[in-house]
Amino acid sequence: MVKRIVVGAHYGLRDWLVQRVTAAVMALYTLLFVLMLVAARPTDYEAWTALFRGQAMKLATLLFLISLLLHAWVGMRDILMDYAKPLSVRLGLQIVVVVLLVAWAGWSVQILWSVR
Repeated sequence: MVKRIVVGAHYGLRDWLVQRVTAAVMALYTLLFVLMLVAARPTDYEAWTALFRGQAMKLATLLFLISLLLHAWVGMRDILMDYAKPLSVRLGLQIVVVVLLVAWAGWSVQILWSVR
């Protein structure tokens, strides 16, 4: 009988679930956003800002952005784990990805909450 010793961080199920939930959130937001575009038909800057002026739209967009960043992190981490073999290279690239994702999150929040 072979005894298999499982080692590691056990990311499998959690990451699979994160990918599926974030994909569902992004799909739902995209559907609602397309419906809003069809209904409002924004043609100028004022119409576009009016679309994002409401608190509910800002929160929905923030949820979309958080989902997008989590989805991207899990995907990039998996790609780097598969293809960046030297540990130092993989960790360096993962740090770059994390820094970029955090920077983009901050920039997105800044843009989103600057709409008045």
